[in-house]
Amino acid sequence: MACFIVPAAEAVVTKVVEAVEEKREANAEVTRDDDTEAVRIPMSRKLKWLTCMLVGGSVLLMFEHIWHGEVVPYFPFLTAMYSAEATSEMLHEMATVGVTMAVLVTAVWAGICVAADAIVKRTEGEADES
Repeated sequence: MACFIVPAAEAVVTKVVEAVEEKREANAEVTRDDDTEAVRIPMSRKLKWLTCMLVGGSVLLMFEHIWHGEVVPYFPFLTAMYSAEATSEMLHEMATVGVTMAVLVTAVWAGICVAADAIVKRTEGEADES
């Protein structure tokens, strides 16, 4: 019913952290003088990947819920908000399904980050050998 709200909320938090990290990285580039640092993927870019994954999944789920009539264009927007029993069921779904989806997307993102770092490291090692 409203499981898409949990990943959407995580996407908002991730976007804020991404903006803070971009600012921190920009300040670090200004203060860094030497060019000896190894090539790496900035954390802000990795956070952007997570934000895009979370927003994309949330939008698709929201569309699916609109399609099935669970989200409506008038207040209170969620049909589960009309009765206490339905609201209780919705909150339970958010706590179980929504949190599980958000954790799974974050775990997949972590795997993607590890794989991307390994690829960058391997590519850098091949460039050093030649």
